[in-house]
Amino acid sequence: MDPIAHPCRTLRPSTMAVAVVLLAVPALLPGCKAKETVEPTPDYARQLGPGESALRRLGPNDPLPDIAAAWRDRDTFLLDAADQSQRWFLAPSSKQFFPFEDITTHEQAQAGIVAFRELLLNTSDENTFVNEFLRLFEVYQSVGYNGAGVVLFTGYYSPEFRASPVRTPEFGAPLYRRPADLATDPVTGTPLGRRLPDGTTMPYATRAEIEDSNLLAGTELVWVEDDLSAYIIQVNGSAKLTFPDGSVHYIGYAGKTDQPYVGLGKSLVEAGLIPKDRISLSAIRDLYRRDPEAVRQYMRRNACYVFFQEYDGGNWPSGSLGVRVTEHTTLATDKRIYPRGGLVFVDTQAITFARGSQRFQRFMFDQDTGGAIQAPGRADIFMGIGPSAEILAGGQYAEGTLYYFVLRPEYVQEYLAKARGTPRSG
Repeated sequence: MDPIAHPCRTLRPSTMAVAVVLLAVPALLPGCKAKETVEPTPDYARQLGPGESALRRLGPNDPLPDIAAAWRDRDTFLLDAADQSQRWFLAPSSKQFFPFEDITTHEQAQAGIVAFRELLLNTSDENTFVNEFLRLFEVYQSVGYNGAGVVLFTGYYSPEFRASPVRTPEFGAPLYRRPADLATDPVTGTPLGRRLPDGTTMPYATRAEIEDSNLLAGTELVWVEDDLSAYIIQVNGSAKLTFPDGSVHYIGYAGKTDQPYVGLGKSLVEAGLIPKDRISLSAIRDLYRRDPEAVRQYMRRNACYVFFQEYDGGNWPSGSLGVRVTEHTTLATDKRIYPRGGLVFVDTQAITFARGSQRFQRFMFDQDTGGAIQAPGRADIFMGIGPSAEILAGGQYAEGTLYYFVLRPEYVQEYLAKARGTPRSG
């Protein structure tokens, strides 16, 4: 994983605010000596083969996720997150993404949110909840990176920065609006390159080419304190900004180029500028303060470039579905291969503020995506807002398993009428 991990988060609307995984590589375990036989590095970015699905339905003899543990670890944010997914399903535009393979229809997915919400509200004991849940829902498991269900869970957060609407001696690093010639797929948002006058496309300029030219001159949206801050905001896809007059503004993802991403943290480790077991966003910031040109050199290796627009912060931070993301309850996955908006279960280890770890077995909702999250073996947990969330996001790097729940067809009509109503909370 990369300290500035999810560079160029993609498929994110202008309201997107998120994401930075801070560690480029897993920390070395103290007291463990390397064996002479080197284990192959897991290929978490492995893509599915032709005709393969990211999900497989569990059979009667397959082990089930620990629904009881998720019940015990539930909190009020779970209902809020369910309401956010329900709002997305109520939007007509959500129908274009269904049916999803042969797994779920739009009505089935929408009704499933309502069924889960009602079960949460109306069930008072663990055993009843588990029995009713398994009666209502079919269980699917991610095949993971290796076909055996192993998924790498990283973390992301929503940052806050100081900025200015104009260039000043203090604020000299620009963030740009979306250029008019940037071409993207109208349905998926996938970048296609630079649209030429004759309607054809060519690869968009690289980060270095943009920085060394006047290609985007006049399209500056805001200015931040330094190049590293601008880079981090591009990785995150959005930010909350405080201007010198005290006013607060929100910027979100408006598009990105079709150029490839190269991780900053990984590059700095390979260059020997930061030790492998000490890589973090704080370490990168410290290096930038000491030697900004060295860090800029490796930032420029990431050819991908992200554009922004200002938006109403009432729904901040929000994800690629355009709904507000929820701390420890919103999951980001590859929306090419996983269904949007639905209920999921994550079983992994999560970092604590004491830099320890604890078992993380929670219901979540698949409400976001990211540029580095583009495979069945990757998923990203939203850790929250600000410096505390940055600490958690920076240390989250653990394997685990991922499950999706689909309402059984015979219960769809029972809950579908209720799904047409307006969610009750936040």
